[in-house]
Amino acid sequence: MGQVSLRVELLGYTPNPQEIVALAAKLCYSSADIDSLKQGILSRDQGKFLKKLTEMGHLSPIEHAVFTFGVEGVSRSLLAQITRHRIASFSVKSQRYVSERSEGERIFNYIIPSSIKRLGHEHIDRFSSQMAIIQKWYDEWLEVLGNEKEPSNEDARFVLPNACETKFIVSMNARELIHFFNLRCCNRAQWEIRELANQMLRKVLEVAPELFSNAGPSCVSGDCPENDLGCGRMSEVLDEYNALFASAIHRVDVEEV
Repeated sequence: MGQVSLRVELLGYTPNPQEIVALAAKLCYSSADIDSLKQGILSRDQGKFLKKLTEMGHLSPIEHAVFTFGVEGVSRSLLAQITRHRIASFSVKSQRYVSERSEGERIFNYIIPSSIKRLGHEHIDRFSSQMAIIQKWYDEWLEVLGNEKEPSNEDARFVLPNACETKFIVSMNARELIHFFNLRCCNRAQWEIRELANQMLRKVLEVAPELFSNAGPSCVSGDCPENDLGCGRMSEVLDEYNALFASAIHRVDVEEV
């Protein structure tokens, strides 16, 4: 296929995540039994309570909500970044068991950096030609190493670039997701993982908008932690994410009417 683009799908999540979080939080401060608490939560909207909960920084209850994403069309460079978020579970396409051998005109899938795309078609074509050369190197090493499937794949892959596509499934609880969004939605984050984080945020806002009403870059819920290294666009960023949250809440209100 060659050049590919990011695709994110929310594969699954804790059923009724906002109710589960509200129940866990209220249990901490109530002498009532779980059935009574559950009935009280189901009988009224928990939006304001969840917003207050996150603003107070009482985040342990939101760890009970877990979200699982399928991600493809991303580079091995991004994989190195996202796996630094250690409170998460990952299943990643293996370059050892899955060969990147060329098939006719097909070469391995790869991601072209946005900065190169902005330079125009001439530079995009140059980058693609370089990927085709690397494909030839990879195929050559498979031959030299005996085409023995996994034993050959595992060493031939050393010539593959960071641009090579990977696919993975990742699960994070809501607290870790908020931390992830704080760091990776920031304008100072690397462009590819920032795009991934923003798409993941949009996905969870569709199913749990109140739970993530303070999510996004750190400046959405406080001061910019980058200080003098900040992007200098804080007010523009706040407007962007406030509009995103307002749209998510409005969509839920309309659906409930």
